[in-house]
Order: sequence, then C-alpha cells, then structure tokens
Amino acid sequence: MNFSSAAEAMDHSFAMITEERKANGLFLKGDLTFNTTIANLNQYKSGPLLSDPKMTKATVKELKVMNTKAMGPDDLISSLSGGNQQKVIIAREVSGEPDVLIAIQPTRGLDVGAIEFVHKALIRERDRGAAILLISLELDEVMDVSDRIAVIYAGQIVGEFEQGAITEEQAGLLMAGGGAE
Repeated sequence: MNFSSAAEAMDHSFAMITEERKANGLFLKGDLTFNTTIANLNQYKSGPLLSDPKMTKATVKELKVMNTKAMGPDDLISSLSGGNQQKVIIAREVSGEPDVLIAIQPTRGLDVGAIEFVHKALIRERDRGAAILLISLELDEVMDVSDRIAVIYAGQIVGEFEQGAITEEQAGLLMAGGGAE
C-alpha cells in the first residue's frame, strides 16, 4: 500500500513513531498541546474552529497517562528530556487507536526507565489489537518485545521466527550473513 501523504496514511489507521524524534517527530517550537494533538485535529473541532479547551484537556490527560514530566500543556516541547519528548510522540500516535503502528528505533537515546515505558506502551497497543512493526537495531529490544521476528541481511529477509524460537546469538549470526533459516 502506497500513501501519497501522512494524512492519507492516518486516514487508513496507520501511525508512526519516527526514528528521528527531533527532526521528524516533533514541532520543536510548538508547545505540548500542539505536539500532542496535531495528528488528530478533527476530534478537537468545535464547528469550523478548533477548540483550545478540548485540546488542552486532552493534553493534560495524556501527560498524566504517559507520566510525562512537564509543568503544563503550554510548555515548549523542546524543554522536555528526550524520554519525555518520546512519551509525547507515543501519546499522540496511539491516541487515534491506529490499526497499524510503525515504530522505528523507538528507544534510541533513552534512559532505562523511558525504554521500559516505551516497551510497555507498544505491548499495550499490541494487546489492544494493533499490528506493530518494530524496526530496531537493538537486538535485545526486538527479542523482548516482538511476537514474531524477521531477520534481514543485505536487504533480504533471511529468517522469520516466533518469539523464543531463536536466540540472540543465532539472530546476530543471521544479521551478519552467517547462514539462512
């Protein structure tokens, strides 16, 4: 399926946690409310206009649910730590309850607590029924979070396994070109 825009992908119930949160995932000059609600503006309309109170209320709720450390919805997103910025992205992307969530390097540069939080959020989405495509260079992350693992070498899938059917060492060998399934 090819989409001509992010809006078209969202219309088909796709969401994405980008690899580069600062370059592609956030509006760094925007506040938390803007960054939390931008993907789902239709749900904050009041007639032909956006409802600031609805947007602020949704942001406050998401900040609590995601346990984001911020003073309030008017804080600039750039004032938050990387882990809290990632929580805002996740809150935004899952708030529309997508059918497909693509997560590319979702824990890169995060501390242990934020990593655990991201993993739990991905698992919650999976348990809700969303299909999660996790793309990560962190082998332990893939092994811990994924139900199914596809190993790629030289642009080709060289093995596909259920969780627990392959060790990290075996996956590492396949990733390095050390044999096929």
